[in-house]
Amino acid sequence: MTTLHNSQILLRSRPAGSPSLDNFALVETPVPPIAEGQVLRRTLYLSLDPYMRGRMSAGPSYAAPAEVGQVMVGGTVSQIMESRDPSFAPGDFVLGYDGWQSYGLSAGRLLRKVDPALGPVSYALGLLGMPGMTAYVALLDIGRPVAGETVVVSAASGAVGSVVGQIAKIKGCRVVGFAGRDDKCRYVTEEFGFEACINYKTQDLDAALLDACPNGIDVYYDNVAGGILEAVLRHINIGARIPLVGLISQYNAEKLPPGPNLGVLLTKRALIQGFLVGDHNDRYAAFLADVGRWLREGRLEYREDVVEGLADAPRAFLGLFEGKNFGKLLVKVNEPG
Repeated sequence: MTTLHNSQILLRSRPAGSPSLDNFALVETPVPPIAEGQVLRRTLYLSLDPYMRGRMSAGPSYAAPAEVGQVMVGGTVSQIMESRDPSFAPGDFVLGYDGWQSYGLSAGRLLRKVDPALGPVSYALGLLGMPGMTAYVALLDIGRPVAGETVVVSAASGAVGSVVGQIAKIKGCRVVGFAGRDDKCRYVTEEFGFEACINYKTQDLDAALLDACPNGIDVYYDNVAGGILEAVLRHINIGARIPLVGLISQYNAEKLPPGPNLGVLLTKRALIQGFLVGDHNDRYAAFLADVGRWLREGRLEYREDVVEGLADAPRAFLGLFEGKNFGKLLVKVNEPG
């Protein structure tokens, strides 16, 4: 049998501040023979996400860092080529965590089958996967939106923020987003149905929030922290809720920036709560049922930004922190077989 050669992108070195292409290395290694109980799969799509920047650093966090010299971590959708696990058959599509490589080989217990009838299989890395579930659970369980309330979302054109806003609309809320480009803001209002979207790079945040949120802010879904959070806190209502889901504004900082004054949380009796999607696996069935139904009913729009070829993954990943992607960022690694 011909030996398969696996293209892999390794963490070559840990970045100080913003990562660069020099922090990655592309190598070729042979795929080991499959053993009893294992599943061999070809990677179709690799998800690129902001959390990966934290895994490149060695500091303490909620998850172990990626090791220098090892394959970069990441969620994948793959197709099974050969299986010695009776739960999986060749041709099955599976969701896994194979990272930045062309093939995966492991026991099948950590894989989850992907049903192509629910939508394109790539959606398992976005709308019907971790980003979509992050949007669904954090908004509904922490934000607790009520019809007629105002919900504000940062990174509104991204994989999480766009879904947050649309679910808030389904729940009857007024929705305002933040994005960093005028074309993204137009897309957020015209395609996702937000009432307004603020360009945080060009607009005065306080003036824009006063105009877009005349009745104040009841829920702020925070993906970025930093200056946007500071501005939003000046406009929250009594009893506001803030799911704190991401810290994009500081992932590349060499030292933590000074934070906003959180004393307003006391005077407004507001709730701010950190969120990690891995703590909420018990909500997966409800998430898939609701979001899958809304997708079928045409109540959710979704956009992907697909990069062709594993070798281009580092460049695409660096662009993630410059706002270059528009929609859920994926790398198409292989065609289905």
